[in-house]
Amino acid sequence: MSKYAQPSRRPAVVTGASSGIGAATALALAAAGFPVALGARRTDRCEEVAAQVREGGGEAVVHPLDLTDDDSVAAFAGKVTAELGDVEVVVSNAGAVAPGTIHEVDTDRFGQELDLNIVGAHRLVRAFVPGMVERRRGDVVFVSSDVAVRARPFMSSYAAGKWGLEGMAHALQMELEGTGVRASIVRPGPTWSEMGTDWDADEAAFVLNQWVRFGQARHPHFLKPSAIADAITTVVSAPRGVHLSLIEVNPEAPVEDR
Repeated sequence: MSKYAQPSRRPAVVTGASSGIGAATALALAAAGFPVALGARRTDRCEEVAAQVREGGGEAVVHPLDLTDDDSVAAFAGKVTAELGDVEVVVSNAGAVAPGTIHEVDTDRFGQELDLNIVGAHRLVRAFVPGMVERRRGDVVFVSSDVAVRARPFMSSYAAGKWGLEGMAHALQMELEGTGVRASIVRPGPTWSEMGTDWDADEAAFVLNQWVRFGQARHPHFLKPSAIADAITTVVSAPRGVHLSLIEVNPEAPVEDR
């Protein structure tokens, strides 16, 4: 195989695959011909997504994954590789967001959220990227957020976590230059997902009102998770020699009557 060729079979890992962007990404990648491995703590929900993949003629496996646990990540990587073969694509999507005023949030909680949103992504990198570098090919996609460039208030560590995630991803891009491994960032704007649906209604209303106050909710439109999934699929489907290093996806404002 030429060092610039892509293999016809490219197994893909998707974390946070039980709902939202992760589930939509698994479906989109499978529809594009990628065998997919779904990882999350809620494996029952992942199995529902995997069943949809199989019904459509695709290939999917499900294994439990807790990105805050070294052993869980190692076990997941081993099982996925044994079942699907060498992993060609990793989509680091798992994350959590909870409301909170920074100076009032317990430091333990703040740190736990960062452990998932940043350190968890690094655990994933450690599990899969060395093999990619050895094979001289592969794609790693980090699902970020527009809070990485336009911080939103009253979301505890979320803005800090996404800023940190993008910092790591940009440094990784430079470190991987010339290896054949592409690290990319997909940065969604406001997107409908399960994130935030478990918030107290009054807290959620307060946070949204503060976004309006600071000019961060200019219109009411949100993206569907499938829009982000399509962007991710485009990134990892780019031919060798092309690196889509950063894609920002935002909801289009409603068309105004003149």
